[in-house]
Amino acid sequence: MVLSKAGSTKFACQACGYASPKWLGRCPNCQAWNTLVEEREAAPPGRGGRAPAAGPAAEPVWLDQVSELDAARTGTGLPEFDRVLGGGLVTGSFVLVGGDPGIGKSTLLLQAAAHLARARPPVLYVSAEESPAQVKLRAARLGVPGTGLAILAATQLEALEEAVRRLKPSVAIVDSIQTVWSEGLGGAPGSVGQVRECAAQCLRLAKTTGTTLLVVCHVTKDGLLAGPRTLEHLADCVLEFEGDRHHLYRILRSVKNRFGSTSEIGVFEMTGAGLREVANLGTLFMPGEGGPVPGRAVAACMEGTRPLLVEVQALVASAAWGVPQRRTSGLESTRLAILLAVLESRLGCRLGQSDVFLNVAGGLLVQEPAADLAAALAVLSAHRERPLEKVALIGEVGLAGEIRPVMHLDRRLEEAARLGFTRAIVPRANKDVLPSTPKGLAVEGVADLKAAAGAALT
Repeated sequence: MVLSKAGSTKFACQACGYASPKWLGRCPNCQAWNTLVEEREAAPPGRGGRAPAAGPAAEPVWLDQVSELDAARTGTGLPEFDRVLGGGLVTGSFVLVGGDPGIGKSTLLLQAAAHLARARPPVLYVSAEESPAQVKLRAARLGVPGTGLAILAATQLEALEEAVRRLKPSVAIVDSIQTVWSEGLGGAPGSVGQVRECAAQCLRLAKTTGTTLLVVCHVTKDGLLAGPRTLEHLADCVLEFEGDRHHLYRILRSVKNRFGSTSEIGVFEMTGAGLREVANLGTLFMPGEGGPVPGRAVAACMEGTRPLLVEVQALVASAAWGVPQRRTSGLESTRLAILLAVLESRLGCRLGQSDVFLNVAGGLLVQEPAADLAAALAVLSAHRERPLEKVALIGEVGLAGEIRPVMHLDRRLEEAARLGFTRAIVPRANKDVLPSTPKGLAVEGVADLKAAAGAALT
């Protein structure tokens, strides 16, 4: 292999980072078309390149002498944000906050920065996309005071590093990593090489200075953070901000967290004065007004440590264009295909010539299998045009049609009783070992999908 010389050019794939000495129409590594872009090779350290900043020498320490990380956490002033982080920000950590442009990432971090600036000043907000005047206008709209909060409008990585080392902030926010570039690297800002190296330098900066870094990164059209998982392996914590910019609610989800759970979510409501926390989710994802309608079922799910009752909606219609459609929103399409196969094989529900649409109301993404029973019965209800009773449905559906047990059944039932449900259908294996049931809630255990359909359909 011929090594490229300093100052020469290469063609780098913007999807996977593959480098080629000449332009190619298709990347040999990821098979993507028209993704190779010309970039200038960086000079190695000592020949015009910039070596990484040296930090203090690492020394081995005894495990029993290491202090607890939880003692070094700092609250952001937003309990829902702290919940997803695992209790707050850990000193010297590197946190990625990803999401679609315009979803509210800058608003969330500016609100958190205002509280952090009051609790542990100073805080540095590096705005690589907006001028200080634009940040000031947003701060005035959000009612954010400027005390203890410094604004740096810069896109060059070296200026960012110099400001952090000079100001020594407790927390620094970089908005966003796609617009930051380093003079020691070739390629335009936002290219794979620039994004990867700038993020690596930010990680070293956080670890050597003890400053907590919150870095904003936009997602690609495929829903990936700054490319094909380019930065996730670098970060201590990766948060995804989900939702539709045209709707009120936003969901903050932890994808990776070295200091806490990855199953927690935080829910916010977008208002004219910024993001407002929705601490009591209660009826947020519950059915709307109106009488019983075929195709509506209620699933009792768990998101981290909190139980949620969500409405699962199904629509079954004749396939008008030949090939039947299978569309889902909020549930994996693979799971829908499995449930349809079980319904046809075990209950004789013929859906081969029908379009099937499945939706989780409220924009929530449900990933746990305990929602299988609600999804299957919603489809069955829509197909038979028979509404379901007001009942909380809990259970995983196996390929044999059996209803498999789930975890945390007691907490799910308590939430169902709190929201006014009087019936719940659960796996028989869970019901047999359930020590007690909430007052006013009748719990019925079923062994298979056929028994659950007979108990739930009116």
